[in-house]
Amino acid sequence: MQLVRLGEPGSERPFVRADDGATYELGGLTADVDGGFLAADGIARAAAALAAGQLPPADAGNLRVGSPIARPGKVVCIGMNYRRHAEETGATPPTEPVVFLKAPDVVVGPADDVLIPRGSAATDWEVELGVVIGKTARYLESVEEALAHVAGYVVSNDVSERDLQFRTGQWDKGKSCENFNPLGPGLVPASEVPDPQDLGLRLWVNGEKKQDSSTKDMIFGVAEIVHHLSQVMVLRPGDLINTGTPEGVALGQPDPKPYLRDGDVIELEIDGLGRQRQTARQA
Repeated sequence: MQLVRLGEPGSERPFVRADDGATYELGGLTADVDGGFLAADGIARAAAALAAGQLPPADAGNLRVGSPIARPGKVVCIGMNYRRHAEETGATPPTEPVVFLKAPDVVVGPADDVLIPRGSAATDWEVELGVVIGKTARYLESVEEALAHVAGYVVSNDVSERDLQFRTGQWDKGKSCENFNPLGPGLVPASEVPDPQDLGLRLWVNGEKKQDSSTKDMIFGVAEIVHHLSQVMVLRPGDLINTGTPEGVALGQPDPKPYLRDGDVIELEIDGLGRQRQTARQA
């Protein structure tokens, strides 16, 4: 199953999408898919209610798909976390996770427009495995216990403005522009993802495949990332972690680099987690 939020921006409601594609109301269990719901074992309760036939069917065919999680407390990102991505950009692979943040309010739905900032000539795409925290992680003692704190996984597009990111060395500037994190379509429970280190992920621009890799190429796996972050910050239910992007971004291409332009169509997917499609528009 997947947890989805449907409706216009700011008015999304929670639903469950079953494996056969049928959609069911989740409003009887929770007002939203947020940190409180996840912390209260909400995914297990939703799965049990679905299995017991207790969720009313919903006609959701014409509703906008929003971000599958509401109001993440923080969006934590890991940079240069794929070996071949580090190679294509000429960077030395890091010896510990490179950590930066995105403003939480840039998280939008998987089909919402990617807005190219005014004056930008270097807006880039990044397909990433998103990790949603389900249980508070604070000073975890071992890597082995880290995955027990993950609620689920999601497709994430960590859109980046490279000039803002690198000109001043302040990565957050190039990561926090409006609509810079399409997320979804759904939150897939961690129990339904047997191995987060064995997922194919792909991205196309205007039908041309740009990224095609696997989470096997990660330098630091999901468990290592969650453990590391718990030593430097408190991860709380509903927080989102973007775990890095593979090779194939515009930044790594020969000049002139094919950065996004108004009207470009971006499509991305991760095995078992669904697919996104956005259009780039001038802000």
